[in-house]
Amino acid sequence: MKYAIILPDGAADEPLPQLAGRTPLEAAEIPNMDRVARHGRLGRAVTIPAGFTPGTDVGTLSLLGYDPAVYYSGRAPIEAAARGLTAGPDEIIFRCNFVTILDGRMKDFTAGHILQSEADQLIGDLNRLFADDPGVFHSGISYRNLMIASAAGDMQLKCAPPHDIPDQPIVDNLPRGAGQERVREMMTRAAKMLKDHEVNRVRAEQGKAPVTDIWLWGQGRPTKLEPFAERFGVQGVVITGVDIIRGLAVSLGMKLIEVEGATGYIDTNYAGKGTAAVRALDEYDLVVVHVEAPDEAGHLGDAAEKIKALERIDELVVGPLLEALRRHGEWKMLIAADHPTPVTTTAHDAAPPPFCFAGSGVEAVEKRPYTEQDAIAGGFMVDPGHGLMGRFL
Repeated sequence: MKYAIILPDGAADEPLPQLAGRTPLEAAEIPNMDRVARHGRLGRAVTIPAGFTPGTDVGTLSLLGYDPAVYYSGRAPIEAAARGLTAGPDEIIFRCNFVTILDGRMKDFTAGHILQSEADQLIGDLNRLFADDPGVFHSGISYRNLMIASAAGDMQLKCAPPHDIPDQPIVDNLPRGAGQERVREMMTRAAKMLKDHEVNRVRAEQGKAPVTDIWLWGQGRPTKLEPFAERFGVQGVVITGVDIIRGLAVSLGMKLIEVEGATGYIDTNYAGKGTAAVRALDEYDLVVVHVEAPDEAGHLGDAAEKIKALERIDELVVGPLLEALRRHGEWKMLIAADHPTPVTTTAHDAAPPPFCFAGSGVEAVEKRPYTEQDAIAGGFMVDPGHGLMGRFL
């Protein structure tokens, strides 16, 4: 049996006036996803359990078959695994975003998708600035970076994800709890350094918004995960452009395939991911393809871009994989969003997103297209969401 799982990050949405009351999934031309939904099972999954902040980390952990209440460690430790980083008993790993804060409000949690060269330069300068502090900054991809704080065993913080507070006052969302003074002071010192930094002088000349601050969040310590192959009896490979999924793959003992041009943004190499996934089926029984673009379009508040991302996934990833799976004989395909990222709010949402799966031995039940409303109408709910992987496999 060959398996393919496609994870269109943040694909679920809400009805939009500019789309005549339709969601991007309803407005998009996605014949391959619709074919899977019509010829198999269509439903919704509770990927974000009560009490958890909606995000790719929690949602994808659920979709891959792991209960967040047992296995979730925080976003930063998962991303650290992708970089080969870990933490000691008195250390905590933080996600460190480069952001743009203007007039006391979170204007851009990506700092204009800061260039890698700019981010690397700033990370180096942050380490020099905090040479007297027991903490080290590590480069990631663009605005997505990490900080490991030592002598932090007593920290118990609540930190807001910057992508969930668009245009909101930061004063209401600063880190709170034991250790807040230290973390807030680091953010303040970094802001002072960034104010007149060479990177921002060049960005100003180019008409770009400044990188005004760092935002520390997603903190935690690593949690050991049971290998996916031991849990489900299938050896898998993962294709993605973002460290949160890379980190999950490493933590679960799954192989990674890197695709040139896989940016984790709306300009990602869709065709390259599809081609790599098709080739991977010759060697592996399970291939997982994650595409961040729908989520990024949601954060941008751009319905047209979200539709475009969904259509490219359908044409360049789902279509080729469906054709390849059929050539291998017995097969199954799962398409599942981790959470909604509504264009109206530009933030993650905890509402159960739709999934569909089809293939060998799967009976067509709902016989509806892959949309939020059709999934609701079908009445098939997987709760808790981490039970979906077992049902699929």
